[in-house]
Amino acid sequence: MSFSEQGFALFPAVLTPAACTATAAEISLSDPARGGTRCLLAQSWCATLAASLGAHPALAELLGTSVAVQCNYFEKSAGRNWLVPIHQDLSIPVAERVEAPELRGWSEKEGGLFVQAPRTVLEQMVAVRVHLDDCAEQDGPLRVVPGSHLGGLMGSADAIAAREARGEVSCTAKAGDVLVLRPLLLHASSKGSGNSRRRVLHFVFGPPALPHGLQWAPS
Repeated sequence: MSFSEQGFALFPAVLTPAACTATAAEISLSDPARGGTRCLLAQSWCATLAASLGAHPALAELLGTSVAVQCNYFEKSAGRNWLVPIHQDLSIPVAERVEAPELRGWSEKEGGLFVQAPRTVLEQMVAVRVHLDDCAEQDGPLRVVPGSHLGGLMGSADAIAAREARGEVSCTAKAGDVLVLRPLLLHASSKGSGNSRRRVLHFVFGPPALPHGLQWAPS
C-alpha cells in the first residue's frame, strides 16, 4: 500500500554511518536535557541536515515544497527511558498568538509558542524521523496504526478503538534509516529495555504558508 493510504513509510540507509556519527557528535555538543529537546533546528548543522533530507531522492517527491519547521531530539537509554501512549501530533510552532475561532490548544514548550493546527494544515504535514542507532523491538520503537491518519482528529476512546480495529505496526529500523509519517497517524512507543541507546531526530515539515494570519516560528 502507498504512503497516502498507510500514512507512514520506511526508507533505508538515507544517512551513511559516517553521517550518523557526525550528527550524533553535533547533538552531544548541544547537550539536550532529559533525553530530548525541540530547539535543534536553530542550529546550522540541523538546518543543513533538514535541507539535505528535503533534497534526498528518496524523500524529495514526498516532501515537495514543504519546509522544515521543527526538529525534536529523542533519546531512550538506561538513564533516559519512557513510554508514550497512543496519540496524534497536533501542535505546531508559531511566531505569535492569533485570535481566531478555529485556533485553540495554545501552549508554551521550551520557550516556544504552539497551537493546535487546523486539520487542513495537519493533513499537509510530514514528520521525518532519522534513526542514529539501530532500533529493534526491545529498544522502544514507534508503533503506528496504519491508515489512521485518514480518520481526522481523534479523542482517546476513538484512538483506542481504531488501534483495536486496525492493529499496530512496530517500526523497527537500522541506523541511518528514515521513518516518514503523517502527524495525524496514531502512534505510541514502549519503554526501551534500558540496555541500548535509541537516538532519533524527529523533523517536522509543513506547508510554506499558514492560514488565519499564522506564521511559523523562526528557527
